[in-house]
Amino acid sequence: MNIEISSFHNNSEPEASVLYVVGTPIGNLNDLSFRALNVLKNVSMIACEDTRQTTKILNKFEFRNNLISFNKHNSFKKIPTIINNLNSGKSIALVSDAGLPSICDPGEDLIKNAKNNGINIICIPGPCAALTALVASGLPSSKFIFEGFLTKKKSERKKHLLEISKSNKTTIIFESPHRLINLLKELKEFCGGEREIQVSRELTKRYEEHVGENINEALAFYEGKEIYGEITIVIKGINKNIKNIEFEKIELKRELNELINAGLSLSSASKYLAKKNSLTKNFIYNLY
Repeated sequence: MNIEISSFHNNSEPEASVLYVVGTPIGNLNDLSFRALNVLKNVSMIACEDTRQTTKILNKFEFRNNLISFNKHNSFKKIPTIINNLNSGKSIALVSDAGLPSICDPGEDLIKNAKNNGINIICIPGPCAALTALVASGLPSSKFIFEGFLTKKKSERKKHLLEISKSNKTTIIFESPHRLINLLKELKEFCGGEREIQVSRELTKRYEEHVGENINEALAFYEGKEIYGEITIVIKGINKNIKNIEFEKIELKRELNELINAGLSLSSASKYLAKKNSLTKNFIYNLY
């Protein structure tokens, strides 16, 4: 068993040959911790997703440091250089544009490589959009699933949406503003319009916004509006201890539409699903 024991204190940080994974604000720069500020000021260099975003922190707190770009476009080329710098005794802070690095960004690959090279990793905790939205939602937070951005590949996306619709755990999703309406429509198709949900936009910023109580309300609120900013969606899971008749109807209707779109007649598709689910053909037929 590999056990790492850290006894660092703020007055001894940063240490040589340590990769510091630093949580930065997701909007409000005042959320930067004293410890994070100390590390960012004093490491040998800062590897950042976008140097322009990290410069805002440097300007706010009036300090300078060496910034190097590290993002999805150049991470493969940059990782060996960063590992070499760490091995040579330099201390490096890894930051994303907002929140904790490695969540939906290439920081995960750097951390894995650093660990494989015997380099000590220290996380300076900070804000996280997923957890901030979850806690603010009032939805069950003891057990949850984080999906990040859903894939755009049609078959995989349907699979993920179906898993979300059947899960009894709260699900957290990231989405871009121009795709929000489409995602809400997909969630309505798979989960039903009454499923409890909260759409959080621009967390910790001046125009922070939380919209719910269910998918229908969120759709009605955002349809026809120009939507801006970072978006985090929290979706309540189903109660598997209670037979959810409405959910079963949603599933059957979705299957019925898929069969008709595949070329079956309404009558044939209804007959097939009725036999498959031990229901009457008229019950299925009337769902269309």
